[in-house]
Amino acid sequence: MKNNILVLICLFVFVLPVCAGAQEVSQSTQEDQQLIEVTVYNSNLGLIKDRRNISLAKGIGELRFMDVAAFIMPVTVHVESLNAPDAFAVLEQNYEYDLMNADKLLDKYIDKKIKIVDWNEYQGKKDVVEAILLSNNNGQIFKINDEIYLDYPGYKVLPQIPENLIAQPTLTWLYENTNSQPHSIEVSYLTTNINWMADYVVVLDKEDKAAGLNGWVSLDNRSGATYKNAKLKLVAGAVNRARPTLMAEDISSEFMGKAAARSAQFEEQSFFEYHIYDLQRKTTVKNNQTKQVSLLEADNISVKKEFLSPGQQYYYSGQYAGQKMKSPVSVYINFKNSEDNHLGMPLPEGIMRLYKEDKAGALQFIGEDRIKHTPKDEEVKLKIGEAFDVVCERVQTDYQRQGSWAHETEWEVTLRNHKDEKIIVGLLEPLYGEWQVMSSTHTYKKVDAFTLRFDVVVPKDEEVKVKYRIRVSYR
Repeated sequence: MKNNILVLICLFVFVLPVCAGAQEVSQSTQEDQQLIEVTVYNSNLGLIKDRRNISLAKGIGELRFMDVAAFIMPVTVHVESLNAPDAFAVLEQNYEYDLMNADKLLDKYIDKKIKIVDWNEYQGKKDVVEAILLSNNNGQIFKINDEIYLDYPGYKVLPQIPENLIAQPTLTWLYENTNSQPHSIEVSYLTTNINWMADYVVVLDKEDKAAGLNGWVSLDNRSGATYKNAKLKLVAGAVNRARPTLMAEDISSEFMGKAAARSAQFEEQSFFEYHIYDLQRKTTVKNNQTKQVSLLEADNISVKKEFLSPGQQYYYSGQYAGQKMKSPVSVYINFKNSEDNHLGMPLPEGIMRLYKEDKAGALQFIGEDRIKHTPKDEEVKLKIGEAFDVVCERVQTDYQRQGSWAHETEWEVTLRNHKDEKIIVGLLEPLYGEWQVMSSTHTYKKVDAFTLRFDVVVPKDEEVKVKYRIRVSYR
């Protein structure tokens, strides 16, 4: 009798606490999703909002929230019950990223018994061998019938998947729930390895005076998750981010004068000091996928072609008598991003690629340049390449040193135009210190405190010489 009482006391002391601590384990997958919203920043960052309908047992339990991004930043996770916020609370969170693979599975079975199955060609059947896995480091070592085998032919069969390995990244929460009805739970988090950029196609007309423009969004998703039927938003702007600590890293026809296509695809709006482009339909963003979506479309944009040849600052502080310095003549295409010019939409940073029809009517690539974020009513300036038929040569015709800190130089710049049309070439002369133009054959203008510019008309198949004398002092 005393022994029976002792057994009951032991059961009460040791078994009941275990039962009281038993937790209901729930699992939520992508199938529970009610809404998924993806906001992508053009700085390799994405904000994910995942809303799911989840039934939970009352009391304290465990919820495994699956199908999250593999590159999630766990410290940014925010969880909330939208329909019963006071009835649901997260007590503890874990991010399980020790994903299973063949090596990790075998590592969990070191010193345990597994099966090895091989096909016996002579007998026409499968041979099954029981083995103890001794090592899985740079090859497998087995103990079979008291003998040691270094590797063994056949495929390995494990009795089950270990509990501490998962097939995909999972957020695990210890929660407390007082509501008997399903929760509409919204989980938001930041993830890396998702990015976007803008790409533009510009087609010039025959006279290089007008152009059509198509803008595309290129979205690159390598975050480790697929977002089905997602609401997609893109944020353009320089978002400041704090440098992570070591621990965080370790866890880690005409178009009515405007860009007409944007109303059908993206709606643009100002947000804080950035701009948001909101796709007006849902889309699926697959993992390891580059998706392109039309951003804008505009036609009949007035453009200006410009020829510029820059000099060098060091020209004006040294002696280069007799040396012919050839300078490239760069070609630029400029236009204003305004409603009057059939645009007027904030243009996200990206690459503009320019094309033009040849005499046969086929589009040919003529150059590209990257633009920064460009607000409306600002100018876009694109360097396309260097002119083949325009030559610029600079020759120093006189040099005088005036004291320790001053130089006076005289220059002759020769411009030759081998094109079959008249052009204007801008000569940009970068200066320093205090400077003064002593004489000049052509009119010039002061661009800024240290830049002089000549705009020189060069008739077709002719040569024009520009002569000027400059004194500079840097004391």
